[in-house]
Amino acid sequence: MTRYILLCALAVAGCGKLGQVGRAPDFTGLEGSSQHYAMYSATLPEDVATATPSDASSLWTGETDSLFGDRRAAGRGDILTVVIEIDDSASISNSTGRNRTGSQKSGLPELFGIPQRIDENLPDGASMAEAYETKSSSTFKGSGNVSRKEQLTLRVAATVVEELPNGVLRIEGQQEVRVNNELRELIVTGFVRPIDISRQNEITYDKIAGARVSYGGRGQISDVQQPTYGQQVADIVLPF
Repeated sequence: MTRYILLCALAVAGCGKLGQVGRAPDFTGLEGSSQHYAMYSATLPEDVATATPSDASSLWTGETDSLFGDRRAAGRGDILTVVIEIDDSASISNSTGRNRTGSQKSGLPELFGIPQRIDENLPDGASMAEAYETKSSSTFKGSGNVSRKEQLTLRVAATVVEELPNGVLRIEGQQEVRVNNELRELIVTGFVRPIDISRQNEITYDKIAGARVSYGGRGQISDVQQPTYGQQVADIVLPF
């Protein structure tokens, strides 16, 4: 019964992929997302029609659209640029070795004649003079090596989706680029302090707390770069 359930599940998963045959991957809709909700629920700037003539002609107003205004993201619905420049490398190597041997021998040749009396009742060849002898040996060796190098340079616009009570801003950014039948997707989320945002309205990824950066893709090339469903299930189920 379990076998048929597994086959049905694999068939359903395969049918989902069959619907994409000959079609490019669809973009992820922004409607209903946190960014979309933050854009529509944020407070809009003051209408220019309600401003007084002196305020409209002054270069020293504190509005964001003035010459000396602060254009950095500061509230829900604002947009800022996240600069991702990752150039990390790590190399770890270790080895472990262990070797142990043991030997033990014990007997009772004489004790008031008691061993001799016991020997009379033992099978042929057995004697209390050499009661038992044990030997043991164990050897263990282990080695490991990890080498990693990552380099990524990206820029993506993110939206402030929430302003926390302590003033920290929660941001989310998503960017999708489709080339032929391959869709490249970049997602950035995390928490930033308004003071860390530069005058150019940019922030580097190393100043984002709880940063989550995902760079991947969907499409024909991504599909052939991973094992089939059957192989993935076999790798999990089979114990060898």
